[in-house]
Amino acid sequence: MPYFMENLSPGKISSAFKRALQAGLIREEDTAVIFYDLTFLKERLSYLSSCFPSTTLHGLAVKACPLSGVMQLTKELGFGVEAASMGEVKLALHQGFDPGMIVYDSPVKTREELEFALDEGIHLNLDNFSELERVNILLKNRESKSTIGIRINPQIGEGSIKESSVAGEYSKFGVPLRFKKQELTNAFLENDFLSGMHLHVGSQGCPLEMLVEGTGELYDLMLEINRLTSARKGYVQITTFDIGGGLPVSYSLGRQPVSMEAYVAALKQRAPLLFREGNLSLPGDTDSGSRFPDQGSRIKDQGVRLITEFGRWTYTNPGWTVSRVEYVKHDPGVSTAMLHVGADLFVRECLNPRDWLHEYTVLDGEGNPRTGNSVNPWNLAGPLCFSGDILAKGVSLPEVREGDHIVIHDTGGYTFSMWSRYNSRFAPRIIGYYNEGESFVLLKEREEMEDIIRFWT
Repeated sequence: MPYFMENLSPGKISSAFKRALQAGLIREEDTAVIFYDLTFLKERLSYLSSCFPSTTLHGLAVKACPLSGVMQLTKELGFGVEAASMGEVKLALHQGFDPGMIVYDSPVKTREELEFALDEGIHLNLDNFSELERVNILLKNRESKSTIGIRINPQIGEGSIKESSVAGEYSKFGVPLRFKKQELTNAFLENDFLSGMHLHVGSQGCPLEMLVEGTGELYDLMLEINRLTSARKGYVQITTFDIGGGLPVSYSLGRQPVSMEAYVAALKQRAPLLFREGNLSLPGDTDSGSRFPDQGSRIKDQGVRLITEFGRWTYTNPGWTVSRVEYVKHDPGVSTAMLHVGADLFVRECLNPRDWLHEYTVLDGEGNPRTGNSVNPWNLAGPLCFSGDILAKGVSLPEVREGDHIVIHDTGGYTFSMWSRYNSRFAPRIIGYYNEGESFVLLKEREEMEDIIRFWT
Protein backbone atom coordinates (compact mmCIF):
# COMPACT_ATOMS: atom_id res chain seq x y z
CA MET A 1 0.00 0.00 0.00
CA PRO A 2 1.40 3.48 -0.86
CA TYR A 3 2.66 5.22 2.27
CA PHE A 4 0.36 8.21 1.74
CA MET A 5 -2.58 5.84 2.30
CA GLU A 6 -1.29 4.91 5.76
CA ASN A 7 -0.28 6.72 8.93
CA LEU A 8 3.25 8.09 9.04
CA SER A 9 5.42 5.53 10.81
CA PRO A 10 7.58 6.35 13.85
CA GLY A 11 10.63 5.59 11.70
CA LYS A 12 9.71 8.14 9.02
CA ILE A 13 8.90 10.74 11.67
CA SER A 14 12.16 10.10 13.51
CA SER A 15 14.12 10.49 10.26
CA ALA A 16 12.53 13.85 9.48
CA PHE A 17 12.90 15.08 13.06
CA LYS A 18 16.59 14.21 13.20
CA ARG A 19 17.19 16.09 9.97
CA ALA A 20 15.33 19.10 11.37
CA LEU A 21 17.57 18.97 14.45
CA GLN A 22 20.68 18.78 12.29
CA ALA A 23 19.46 21.72 10.20
CA GLY A 24 19.06 23.85 13.34
CA LEU A 25 15.30 24.19 12.90
CA ILE A 26 14.53 23.17 16.48
CA ARG A 27 15.81 25.99 18.64
CA GLU A 28 15.85 26.19 22.42
CA GLU A 29 12.66 28.23 22.43
CA ASP A 30 10.92 25.70 20.16
CA THR A 31 9.52 23.63 22.97
CA ALA A 32 6.84 22.35 20.60
CA VAL A 33 6.79 22.20 16.80
CA ILE A 34 4.16 21.13 14.27
CA PHE A 35 5.36 19.32 11.13
CA TYR A 36 3.70 18.62 7.77
CA ASP A 37 4.97 15.98 5.36
CA LEU A 38 4.23 17.90 2.14
CA THR A 39 5.26 15.00 -0.09
CA PHE A 40 2.64 12.87 1.66
CA LEU A 41 0.08 15.66 1.22
CA LYS A 42 0.76 16.10 -2.50
CA GLU A 43 0.49 12.38 -3.18
CA ARG A 44 -2.73 12.10 -1.20
CA LEU A 45 -4.24 14.97 -3.17
CA SER A 46 -3.21 13.36 -6.44
CA TYR A 47 -4.93 10.18 -5.33
CA LEU A 48 -8.07 12.14 -4.44
CA SER A 49 -8.20 13.67 -7.91
CA SER A 50 -7.81 10.27 -9.54
CA CYS A 51 -10.90 8.91 -7.77
CA PHE A 52 -13.36 11.53 -9.06
CA PRO A 53 -14.42 12.90 -12.45
CA SER A 54 -12.02 15.48 -13.88
CA THR A 55 -14.67 18.22 -13.62
CA THR A 56 -14.99 17.83 -9.84
CA LEU A 57 -14.32 20.90 -7.70
CA HIS A 58 -12.46 19.72 -4.62
CA GLY A 59 -13.08 22.46 -2.07
CA LEU A 60 -10.63 21.57 0.69
CA ALA A 61 -11.96 22.69 4.08
CA VAL A 62 -10.06 25.79 5.21
CA LYS A 63 -11.17 25.21 8.80
CA ALA A 64 -9.10 22.02 8.91
CA CYS A 65 -5.84 23.76 7.97
CA PRO A 66 -5.79 27.51 7.18
CA LEU A 67 -1.98 27.80 6.84
CA SER A 68 -1.11 30.11 3.96
CA GLY A 69 1.78 27.96 2.76
CA VAL A 70 -0.39 24.86 2.63
CA MET A 71 -3.20 26.73 0.87
CA GLN A 72 -0.71 27.99 -1.72
CA LEU A 73 0.45 24.44 -2.36
CA THR A 74 -3.09 23.13 -2.85
CA LYS A 75 -3.96 26.06 -5.13
CA GLU A 76 -0.95 25.33 -7.33
CA LEU A 77 -2.13 21.72 -7.56
CA GLY A 78 -5.52 22.88 -8.90
CA PHE A 79 -7.67 22.51 -5.79
CA GLY A 80 -10.28 24.89 -4.42
CA VAL A 81 -11.42 25.67 -0.90
CA GLU A 82 -14.50 25.30 1.25
CA ALA A 83 -14.95 28.36 3.45
CA ALA A 84 -17.09 28.29 6.59
CA SER A 85 -16.80 32.02 7.30
CA MET A 86 -16.20 35.28 5.46
CA GLY A 87 -12.76 35.36 7.08
CA GLU A 88 -11.94 32.08 5.34
CA VAL A 89 -13.37 33.41 2.06
CA LYS A 90 -11.14 36.47 2.17
CA LEU A 91 -8.15 34.41 3.26
CA ALA A 92 -8.65 32.28 0.15
CA LEU A 93 -8.97 35.35 -2.08
CA HIS A 94 -5.82 36.78 -0.49
CA GLN A 95 -4.02 33.56 -1.41
CA GLY A 96 -5.07 34.04 -5.02
CA PHE A 97 -7.84 31.45 -5.35
CA ASP A 98 -10.22 32.12 -8.20
CA PRO A 99 -13.67 33.02 -6.79
CA GLY A 100 -15.20 30.17 -8.78
CA MET A 101 -13.00 27.76 -6.82
CA ILE A 102 -14.38 28.94 -3.46
CA VAL A 103 -17.37 27.24 -1.82
CA TYR A 104 -18.96 29.42 0.86
CA ASP A 105 -20.92 27.39 3.42
CA SER A 106 -21.47 29.50 6.54
CA PRO A 107 -24.94 28.98 8.07
CA VAL A 108 -25.08 32.60 9.30
CA LYS A 109 -24.15 34.76 6.31
CA THR A 110 -25.08 38.42 6.65
CA ARG A 111 -26.63 40.43 3.82
CA GLU A 112 -23.31 42.18 3.29
CA GLU A 113 -21.49 38.85 3.07
CA LEU A 114 -24.02 37.50 0.58
CA GLU A 115 -23.63 40.64 -1.53
CA PHE A 116 -19.86 40.26 -1.49
CA ALA A 117 -20.02 36.59 -2.51
CA LEU A 118 -22.50 37.28 -5.31
CA ASP A 119 -20.44 40.18 -6.64
CA GLU A 120 -17.26 38.08 -6.60
CA GLY A 121 -18.86 35.05 -8.26
CA ILE A 122 -18.26 32.67 -5.35
CA HIS A 123 -20.26 29.43 -5.14
CA LEU A 124 -22.88 29.74 -2.40
CA ASN A 125 -24.51 26.98 -0.41
CA LEU A 126 -27.53 28.50 1.28
CA ASP A 127 -28.54 27.17 4.67
CA ASN A 128 -32.26 27.88 4.89
CA PHE A 129 -35.29 29.36 3.17
CA SER A 130 -34.83 32.78 4.77
CA GLU A 131 -31.36 32.99 3.27
CA LEU A 132 -32.80 31.88 -0.06
CA GLU A 133 -35.27 34.77 0.06
CA ARG A 134 -32.45 37.22 0.85
CA VAL A 135 -30.52 36.05 -2.20
CA ASN A 136 -33.67 36.26 -4.33
CA ILE A 137 -34.01 39.93 -3.37
CA LEU A 138 -30.29 40.67 -3.87
CA LEU A 139 -30.31 39.16 -7.37
CA LYS A 140 -33.06 41.49 -8.50
CA ASN A 141 -30.54 44.35 -8.46
CA ARG A 142 -27.37 42.64 -9.73
CA GLU A 143 -25.95 40.12 -12.12
CA SER A 144 -23.79 37.40 -10.63
CA LYS A 145 -21.58 34.59 -11.85
CA SER A 146 -22.16 32.67 -8.62
CA THR A 147 -23.63 29.21 -8.74
CA ILE A 148 -26.05 28.69 -5.88
CA GLY A 149 -27.10 25.59 -4.01
CA ILE A 150 -29.05 24.86 -0.86
CA ARG A 151 -27.93 22.70 2.03
CA ILE A 152 -30.27 19.81 2.80
CA ASN A 153 -30.14 17.60 5.87
CA PRO A 154 -30.81 14.04 4.62
CA GLN A 155 -31.82 13.04 8.18
CA ILE A 156 -30.20 9.61 8.01
CA GLY A 157 -28.93 9.50 11.61
CA GLU A 158 -25.85 10.21 13.68
CA GLY A 159 -22.49 8.50 13.82
CA SER A 160 -20.61 7.35 16.90
CA ILE A 161 -19.32 10.88 17.69
CA LYS A 162 -22.28 13.17 18.27
CA GLU A 163 -20.26 16.38 18.00
CA SER A 164 -19.12 15.54 14.45
CA SER A 165 -22.51 14.29 13.19
CA VAL A 166 -24.81 16.74 11.42
CA ALA A 167 -27.47 14.60 9.71
CA GLY A 168 -29.63 13.47 12.60
CA GLU A 169 -33.34 14.08 13.01
CA TYR A 170 -32.36 17.57 14.16
CA SER A 171 -29.38 19.53 12.91
CA LYS A 172 -28.57 23.20 13.16
CA PHE A 173 -27.47 22.96 9.52
CA GLY A 174 -29.60 22.99 6.41
CA VAL A 175 -33.22 22.18 5.55
CA PRO A 176 -34.54 18.85 6.86
CA LEU A 177 -35.46 16.62 3.92
CA ARG A 178 -38.29 14.59 5.41
CA PHE A 179 -39.95 17.56 7.08
CA LYS A 180 -39.58 20.01 4.17
CA LYS A 181 -39.49 17.96 0.98
CA GLN A 182 -42.35 19.76 -0.73
CA GLU A 183 -41.00 23.17 0.26
CA LEU A 184 -37.61 22.19 -1.17
CA THR A 185 -39.21 21.08 -4.42
CA ASN A 186 -41.13 24.35 -4.64
CA ALA A 187 -37.93 26.31 -3.97
CA PHE A 188 -36.34 24.89 -7.10
CA LEU A 189 -39.46 25.33 -9.19
CA GLU A 190 -39.82 28.97 -8.12
CA ASN A 191 -36.15 30.08 -8.20
CA ASP A 192 -34.37 29.61 -11.51
CA PHE A 193 -31.02 30.65 -10.02
CA LEU A 194 -31.06 27.72 -7.59
CA SER A 195 -29.01 25.07 -9.36
CA GLY A 196 -27.29 23.03 -6.67
CA MET A 197 -27.75 20.68 -3.72
CA HIS A 198 -25.42 20.39 -0.78
CA LEU A 199 -25.18 17.91 2.07
CA HIS A 200 -22.75 16.96 4.77
CA VAL A 201 -23.45 13.92 6.93
CA GLY A 202 -20.58 14.38 9.35
CA SER A 203 -16.96 13.36 9.66
CA GLN A 204 -15.08 11.16 12.10
CA GLY A 205 -17.35 8.46 13.49
CA CYS A 206 -19.70 8.31 10.50
CA PRO A 207 -19.60 4.91 8.73
CA LEU A 208 -19.36 4.52 4.97
CA GLU A 209 -22.97 3.34 4.65
CA MET A 210 -24.25 6.50 6.30
CA LEU A 211 -22.18 8.80 4.11
CA VAL A 212 -23.32 7.02 0.94
CA GLU A 213 -26.99 6.91 1.93
CA GLY A 214 -26.95 10.63 2.73
CA THR A 215 -25.83 11.30 -0.83
CA GLY A 216 -28.37 8.79 -2.12
CA GLU A 217 -31.29 10.54 -0.44
CA LEU A 218 -30.43 13.81 -2.14
CA TYR A 219 -29.68 12.04 -5.40
CA ASP A 220 -33.24 10.70 -5.48
CA LEU A 221 -34.58 14.17 -4.77
CA MET A 222 -32.38 15.64 -7.52
CA LEU A 223 -33.78 13.21 -10.10
CA GLU A 224 -37.32 13.93 -9.04
CA ILE A 225 -36.88 17.71 -9.18
CA ASN A 226 -35.00 17.57 -12.47
CA ARG A 227 -37.84 15.57 -13.96
CA LEU A 228 -40.30 18.26 -12.87
CA THR A 229 -38.19 21.21 -14.02
CA SER A 230 -37.41 19.53 -17.32
CA ALA A 231 -41.14 19.07 -17.97
CA ARG A 232 -42.12 22.57 -16.87
CA LYS A 233 -39.11 24.66 -17.87
CA GLY A 234 -37.52 22.62 -20.64
CA TYR A 235 -34.18 22.23 -18.90
CA VAL A 236 -32.56 20.36 -16.04
CA GLN A 237 -32.19 22.70 -13.08
CA ILE A 238 -29.89 20.93 -10.64
CA THR A 239 -26.44 20.82 -12.21
CA THR A 240 -24.21 21.09 -9.10
CA PHE A 241 -24.11 18.41 -6.44
CA ASP A 242 -21.99 18.96 -3.32
CA ILE A 243 -21.42 15.75 -1.34
CA GLY A 244 -19.52 17.50 1.45
CA GLY A 245 -16.60 15.72 3.08
CA GLY A 246 -16.51 13.45 6.07
CA LEU A 247 -14.60 10.33 5.04
CA PRO A 248 -13.01 9.12 8.31
CA VAL A 249 -9.26 8.82 8.79
CA SER A 250 -7.27 6.44 10.93
CA TYR A 251 -5.59 7.70 14.08
CA SER A 252 -4.13 4.24 14.73
CA LEU A 253 -1.05 2.69 13.17
CA GLY A 254 -1.87 -0.39 11.11
CA ARG A 255 -5.63 0.10 11.16
CA GLN A 256 -7.01 1.72 8.04
CA PRO A 257 -10.58 2.94 7.49
CA VAL A 258 -12.42 2.66 4.20
CA SER A 259 -10.34 3.93 1.29
CA MET A 260 -11.39 6.79 -0.95
CA GLU A 261 -11.63 4.30 -3.83
CA ALA A 262 -14.10 2.14 -1.90
CA TYR A 263 -16.11 5.22 -0.93
CA VAL A 264 -16.34 6.40 -4.54
CA ALA A 265 -17.22 2.87 -5.73
CA ALA A 266 -20.13 2.80 -3.28
CA LEU A 267 -21.26 6.27 -4.39
CA LYS A 268 -21.16 5.21 -8.03
CA GLN A 269 -23.40 2.28 -7.28
CA ARG A 270 -25.91 4.40 -5.34
CA ALA A 271 -25.77 7.54 -7.48
CA PRO A 272 -24.19 6.59 -10.83
CA LEU A 273 -25.26 9.59 -12.89
CA LEU A 274 -23.18 11.88 -10.66
CA PHE A 275 -20.02 10.21 -11.94
CA ARG A 276 -20.80 10.27 -15.63
CA GLU A 277 -18.43 12.76 -17.23
CA GLY A 278 -20.32 15.50 -19.02
CA ASN A 279 -23.95 14.55 -18.43
CA LEU A 280 -26.54 13.55 -15.90
CA SER A 281 -28.02 10.91 -18.17
CA LEU A 282 -27.73 9.54 -21.65
CA PRO A 283 -30.63 9.23 -24.10
CA GLY A 284 -32.60 6.10 -23.33
CA ASP A 285 -30.77 5.51 -20.04
CA THR A 286 -33.11 3.89 -17.53
CA ASP A 287 -30.53 2.82 -14.93
CA SER A 288 -30.44 5.79 -12.60
CA GLY A 289 -29.47 3.76 -9.54
CA SER A 290 -32.17 5.49 -7.55
CA ARG A 291 -35.48 4.44 -6.09
CA PHE A 292 -37.08 6.03 -9.16
CA PRO A 293 -35.44 4.02 -11.96
CA ASP A 294 -37.69 5.39 -14.68
CA GLN A 295 -36.58 8.97 -14.17
CA GLY A 296 -33.14 8.70 -15.77
CA SER A 297 -34.60 8.50 -19.26
CA ARG A 298 -36.65 11.65 -18.72
CA ILE A 299 -33.75 13.94 -17.93
CA LYS A 300 -32.19 15.86 -20.80
CA ASP A 301 -28.44 15.68 -21.32
CA GLN A 302 -26.86 18.20 -18.98
CA GLY A 303 -23.45 18.55 -17.37
CA VAL A 304 -23.15 18.05 -13.63
CA ARG A 305 -20.41 19.38 -11.45
CA LEU A 306 -19.52 17.46 -8.33
CA ILE A 307 -18.13 19.33 -5.33
CA THR A 308 -16.30 17.72 -2.42
CA GLU A 309 -15.24 19.28 0.88
CA PHE A 310 -12.62 16.98 2.38
CA GLY A 311 -10.67 18.45 5.27
CA ARG A 312 -9.83 15.87 7.92
CA TRP A 313 -9.13 13.20 5.28
CA THR A 314 -6.81 15.57 3.43
CA TYR A 315 -4.75 17.12 6.21
CA THR A 316 -4.75 14.93 9.32
CA ASN A 317 -2.36 12.10 8.49
CA PRO A 318 0.40 14.23 6.87
CA GLY A 319 0.82 16.25 10.08
CA TRP A 320 2.42 15.49 13.43
CA THR A 321 3.35 17.47 16.52
CA VAL A 322 6.37 17.10 18.78
CA SER A 323 6.75 18.51 22.29
CA ARG A 324 9.74 18.56 24.57
CA VAL A 325 9.21 16.80 27.87
CA GLU A 326 9.92 19.50 30.42
CA TYR A 327 9.35 17.48 33.59
CA VAL A 328 8.55 13.91 34.59
CA LYS A 329 6.54 13.12 37.72
CA HIS A 330 6.09 9.70 39.29
CA ASP A 331 3.07 8.89 41.45
CA PRO A 332 1.83 5.53 42.73
CA GLY A 333 0.62 3.57 39.73
CA VAL A 334 1.08 6.33 37.13
CA SER A 335 3.74 8.64 35.75
CA THR A 336 3.18 12.03 34.12
CA ALA A 337 5.08 13.70 31.31
CA MET A 338 4.64 17.47 31.40
CA LEU A 339 4.41 18.78 27.84
CA HIS A 340 4.29 22.13 26.06
CA VAL A 341 1.04 21.34 24.21
CA GLY A 342 -2.33 20.39 25.60
CA ALA A 343 -5.82 21.79 25.28
CA ASP A 344 -4.43 24.89 23.56
CA LEU A 345 -3.72 22.73 20.49
CA PHE A 346 -5.84 19.64 21.20
CA VAL A 347 -9.18 21.02 22.34
CA ARG A 348 -11.29 18.03 21.33
CA GLU A 349 -8.80 15.49 22.59
CA CYS A 350 -8.65 16.99 26.08
CA LEU A 351 -12.37 17.65 26.43
CA ASN A 352 -13.56 14.41 24.80
CA PRO A 353 -10.71 11.90 25.20
CA ARG A 354 -12.95 8.87 24.67
CA ASP A 355 -13.54 9.70 21.01
CA TRP A 356 -10.26 11.39 20.04
CA LEU A 357 -7.24 9.13 20.47
CA HIS A 358 -3.78 9.50 18.95
CA GLU A 359 -0.67 7.36 18.70
CA TYR A 360 2.42 8.56 20.59
CA THR A 361 6.14 7.99 20.06
CA VAL A 362 8.93 8.85 22.49
CA LEU A 363 12.13 10.23 20.94
CA ASP A 364 15.35 10.78 22.84
CA GLY A 365 17.27 14.05 22.70
CA GLU A 366 18.81 13.09 19.34
CA GLY A 367 15.51 12.06 17.79
CA ASN A 368 15.87 8.29 18.09
CA PRO A 369 12.74 6.31 19.10
CA ARG A 370 12.86 4.85 22.59
CA THR A 371 11.75 1.24 22.90
CA GLY A 372 10.32 -1.02 25.56
CA ASN A 373 7.53 -0.35 28.03
CA SER A 374 7.61 1.49 31.30
CA VAL A 375 6.32 -0.27 34.42
CA ASN A 376 3.70 2.41 35.00
CA PRO A 377 1.27 3.84 32.42
CA TRP A 378 1.71 7.48 31.45
CA ASN A 379 -0.42 10.58 31.52
CA LEU A 380 0.51 13.27 29.00
CA ALA A 381 -0.29 16.59 30.62
CA GLY A 382 -0.36 20.00 28.98
CA PRO A 383 0.75 23.43 30.24
CA LEU A 384 -2.65 25.09 30.77
CA CYS A 385 -4.08 26.10 34.11
CA PHE A 386 -7.00 23.68 34.46
CA SER A 387 -7.19 20.05 35.50
CA GLY A 388 -8.71 18.86 32.24
CA ASP A 389 -5.59 19.78 30.30
CA ILE A 390 -4.46 16.18 29.88
CA LEU A 391 -3.94 14.99 26.34
CA ALA A 392 -3.91 11.27 27.18
CA LYS A 393 -4.34 9.14 30.28
CA GLY A 394 -2.90 5.73 31.07
CA VAL A 395 -1.02 5.18 27.81
CA SER A 396 1.68 2.54 27.52
CA LEU A 397 5.02 4.13 26.62
CA PRO A 398 8.73 3.48 27.01
CA GLU A 399 10.39 5.09 30.02
CA VAL A 400 10.21 8.85 29.43
CA ARG A 401 12.97 11.20 30.56
CA GLU A 402 13.23 14.95 30.89
CA GLY A 403 14.51 16.38 27.63
CA ASP A 404 12.91 13.65 25.52
CA HIS A 405 10.34 14.53 22.90
CA ILE A 406 6.82 13.16 22.64
CA VAL A 407 5.44 12.85 19.11
CA ILE A 408 1.67 13.12 18.75
CA HIS A 409 0.79 11.44 15.45
CA ASP A 410 -1.85 12.55 12.92
CA THR A 411 -2.32 16.17 13.92
CA GLY A 412 -2.46 17.95 10.56
CA GLY A 413 -6.19 18.74 10.63
CA TYR A 414 -8.41 20.43 13.24
CA THR A 415 -5.59 21.10 15.67
CA PHE A 416 -3.73 24.36 15.08
CA SER A 417 -6.83 25.76 13.35
CA MET A 418 -8.57 25.41 16.75
CA TRP A 419 -5.74 27.05 18.72
CA SER A 420 -6.85 28.46 22.08
CA ARG A 421 -5.62 31.75 23.48
CA TYR A 422 -6.20 30.62 27.05
CA ASN A 423 -3.13 31.40 29.21
CA SER A 424 -1.61 33.42 26.33
CA ARG A 425 0.65 30.64 25.14
CA PHE A 426 3.02 31.24 22.22
CA ALA A 427 1.74 29.47 19.12
CA PRO A 428 4.47 27.07 17.97
CA ARG A 429 6.67 27.07 14.89
CA ILE A 430 5.21 25.08 11.98
CA ILE A 431 7.53 23.38 9.48
CA GLY A 432 6.81 21.62 6.21
CA TYR A 433 9.19 19.16 4.62
CA TYR A 434 9.68 17.00 1.54
CA ASN A 435 11.11 13.49 1.16
CA GLU A 436 11.54 12.75 4.88
CA GLY A 437 13.42 15.98 5.48
CA GLU A 438 15.60 16.37 2.41
CA SER A 439 14.25 19.93 2.25
CA PHE A 440 12.27 22.09 4.65
CA VAL A 441 9.97 25.11 4.37
CA LEU A 442 8.90 27.36 7.24
CA LEU A 443 5.09 27.47 7.17
CA LYS A 444 4.63 29.67 10.23
CA GLU A 445 7.05 31.18 12.71
CA ARG A 446 6.71 30.77 16.46
CA GLU A 447 4.89 33.70 17.98
CA GLU A 448 6.76 36.45 19.80
CA MET A 449 5.62 38.55 22.73
CA GLU A 450 4.58 41.33 20.33
CA ASP A 451 2.08 38.96 18.72
CA ILE A 452 0.42 38.21 22.05
CA ILE A 453 0.29 41.87 23.02
CA ARG A 454 -1.19 42.76 19.62
CA PHE A 455 -3.90 40.12 20.01
CA TRP A 456 -5.04 41.36 23.43
CA THR A 457 -4.75 45.06 22.61
